[in-house]
Amino acid sequence: MDSYLIASIMGIVEGLTEFLPVSSTGHLILTGELLGLEGASAETFEVVIQAGAMLAVILCYFNRFWGLLFPKKDSPKAFSGVRGISLLVITTIPGAFFGLALHSVIKSLFTPLYVAIALFTGAILMLLVEKKQFPVKYRSVDEINYKTALGVGLFQCCALWPGFSRSASTICGGMILGLKREVAAEYSFLAAVPLIVGAGMYDLYKSYALISASDIPFFAIGTVVSFLSAWFAIKAFIVLLSKVGLVPFAVYRLLLVIPVYYFMV
Repeated sequence: MDSYLIASIMGIVEGLTEFLPVSSTGHLILTGELLGLEGASAETFEVVIQAGAMLAVILCYFNRFWGLLFPKKDSPKAFSGVRGISLLVITTIPGAFFGLALHSVIKSLFTPLYVAIALFTGAILMLLVEKKQFPVKYRSVDEINYKTALGVGLFQCCALWPGFSRSASTICGGMILGLKREVAAEYSFLAAVPLIVGAGMYDLYKSYALISASDIPFFAIGTVVSFLSAWFAIKAFIVLLSKVGLVPFAVYRLLLVIPVYYFMV
C-alpha cells in the first residue's frame, strides 16, 4: 500500500478517535498492525500526528485558550488566567506523574490483547455512569473548582492503560464528580492539550533520532489529515453527546472487542 495513503488513513483514525471515548491509542495500534506499520518509527509517527489533533481542539476552543493568556478582569473566577491554567495543571499532574513513573510498563501494554481488555473495561464504566445518572453540580467549565479538577486528573490516569481512552476516563470521571455531560466533554478536550503535548514531547525526546528527512512528508500528511478529521470529530461529538449520551460509544467498544480478540491476538 502507498505510504502516503497509509499516513492518511492513520491521520483519519487519530483525528476521529482522539477526542471520542473509544481510545485513539487502541485504534492506532490496531490500524497500524492491519496496515503493517510497526516498530519504533511507527510509534514515533503516532506521537507526531497527535499534534494535528491538538491544534484542532485549540482552534475549536480558541476563546477558552485565549482567555488563559489574556483573562477578562471582570471574571476572576472564570476558567481563565492563572485560575484556568492552575486547574489544567492540577488535572495534568496525576497523569504526568504516573505516566513518567510507569513509562516502561505502559509501553509493554501496547498490544491488541491489552487493548481489547481496556476497550471492554472502559465500555462497562461508561454504561454504569450513564445508568447511575449522577446529580449535576456544574453546568459550565467556569464553575469547576480545584478539588474537581484534581478528581478528573485522577480519573485521567486510567487512560495510561492503552485502549481505555483518555476521553472516556475524563468524561466519566467528570460526570461522577457532578459535571454536566457536555461540560465534562468540553473540559476533557481542554485538559487533553497539556497532557498529550507533554507526553508527546517526552516521547519525541526519547525517539527523535529515529526520524529522518525522508519521513517528513509522511509525517506531515498524517498530521494535516489528523487535524481535519479531529476538527470534524469534535464538532460532531458534542452534538451527538447531547442527544444520545455515551451508550452508543460503549456499545461500539464492546462490539470492537470481538474482532480485536479473535483476529488480532
